[in-house]
Amino acid sequence: MVTLFSTHCSSSSGAVASNSSIGFYNYHNNLAISSRKFGSQKISLQINQTSICNAVRMQDGAVAAPLSKIENETPLKKLKDGILSVTPPKEQKDTFDFDNNKDKSTVSITVVGASGDLAKKKIFPALFALYYEGCLPEHFTIFGYARSKMTDAELRNMVSKTLTCRIDKRENCGEKMEQFLERCFYHSGQYNSQENFAELDKKLKEHEAGRFSNRLFYLSIPPNIFINAVRCASLSASSAYGWTRVIVEKPFGRDSETSAALTGALKQYLKEDQIFRIDHYLGKELVENLSVLRFSNLIFEPLWSRQYIRNVQFIFSEDFGTEGRGGYFDHYGIIRDIMQNHLLQILALFAMETPVSLDAEDIRNEKVKVLRSMRPLQLDDVVVGQYKSYTKGGATYPGYTDDKTVPKDSLTPTFAAAALFIDNARWDGVPFLMKAGKALHTRSAEIRVQFRHVPGNLYNKNFGSDLDQATNELVIRVQPDEAIYLKINNKVPGLGIRLDASNLNLLYSARYSKEIPDAYERLLLDAIEGERRLFIRSDELDAAWSLFTPVLKELEQKKIVPENYPYGSRGPIGAHYLAARYKVRWGDLA
Repeated sequence: MVTLFSTHCSSSSGAVASNSSIGFYNYHNNLAISSRKFGSQKISLQINQTSICNAVRMQDGAVAAPLSKIENETPLKKLKDGILSVTPPKEQKDTFDFDNNKDKSTVSITVVGASGDLAKKKIFPALFALYYEGCLPEHFTIFGYARSKMTDAELRNMVSKTLTCRIDKRENCGEKMEQFLERCFYHSGQYNSQENFAELDKKLKEHEAGRFSNRLFYLSIPPNIFINAVRCASLSASSAYGWTRVIVEKPFGRDSETSAALTGALKQYLKEDQIFRIDHYLGKELVENLSVLRFSNLIFEPLWSRQYIRNVQFIFSEDFGTEGRGGYFDHYGIIRDIMQNHLLQILALFAMETPVSLDAEDIRNEKVKVLRSMRPLQLDDVVVGQYKSYTKGGATYPGYTDDKTVPKDSLTPTFAAAALFIDNARWDGVPFLMKAGKALHTRSAEIRVQFRHVPGNLYNKNFGSDLDQATNELVIRVQPDEAIYLKINNKVPGLGIRLDASNLNLLYSARYSKEIPDAYERLLLDAIEGERRLFIRSDELDAAWSLFTPVLKELEQKKIVPENYPYGSRGPIGAHYLAARYKVRWGDLA
């Protein structure tokens, strides 16, 4: 039997071993153990004849628990003594109990691109929140790495301006911040310099102080320098004995070809289980609650199919434009930026079959099955738009091409709507509609499940000819004001028979007093603990790009002109015609 160990949110938690562990740990002075940097399978050991080595480097990188003499011992006695059998590599789980060796282990977190907006606004605040909640290991160090010249004190000053304490836990806030900042350090260097990363490695070792070291690198940098940073980190700054993991931010390429090239380049220096492709929407509370809502409530699972569901809508809208940052966006557009990753990942979680377990691979296997069952997106099922300037109340809002960082003749869509289909027994014929846009009338992200009409409804005459008014609808509002509500038909109190559409509403802020953690907090903690279910596997990425790449190429090759829509409006009229073609009305416009 293999024991899986994970950390908990307490200040005494130790670091965690996982099947991405690298190298060996020398538990006894009389053992000379050599190891290679990660990515290598060749190993060498020197042990004396009277001892059995206490750590075994598995083919997939896992570290097995210490072994002792096993002659003439029964399986039960072995289990009682804490001896773990070694399983084949594919089945190997985290086995080394760091809780008993917490004084010997540490986690070093390096934020590569520490001077950027993402690091300042999201990553460092998330790490502080984890520290504030007692979720980080007892021994940890945080390093910022970037090209900017900066001292440790200057980094701490920069980071301190973005830190906040929990609304429901303000005690000792200042003291906690000081303690956290004392563990933050900075090293300036180039992203393509092995020498600079070797200097970082030297500093990391000084702070690790001889403890069993695990290292996490967060690549908060543009994708064109991912490979250089990974190469230098792997060759010059990986952990010699513990695990080394790398978090990679989207975009993961622009199409199937560039994505495959990026994955192939990363795998020259990393194994798949060391790569954590982050999509922060998967860390949002309501997205993670999807499987709980469906699989732990009997009333929903029997309804989750084509028999009862008429259509499903995934809606994302922002009430602001590119605001002077159109250079990056113009290279990718709304389909690559939002639909191919955020919305498609949520769709896969929504539509997947019941996984064998909550294990990461079981969940990701089911998501891949959904993606592989989907039809490639056709141009006829896509509407693209681009916002234009609009004046309202004396204020003028600039159009997309008015942004100085955007070419005047840009055809990059800032809005897109699409109809997708899953060709399997559960979802055959059900339209899955996506809509995403910038500079719209509101900021929101939600999932809308519209159920079929009640056959032979006795109260149809009360709704007139518009039966959509009588349709039950389940709404999962991801942001803002997280909520789950179910639209039902109800009798209005009184002597007559008058029906009303009412909501059974679970508003999170009213039901739960605890502040909802930021998505980056959950995902960073999962990466530290080696939990991969909310991260994207390479075959998931391949399947996702295969759906969107053909239509993206067609849009660009045919130079399809996006339909204009005013800044602050509900989007182009073409989106309504697309929905109407499948006898659907967008739920957010009702």
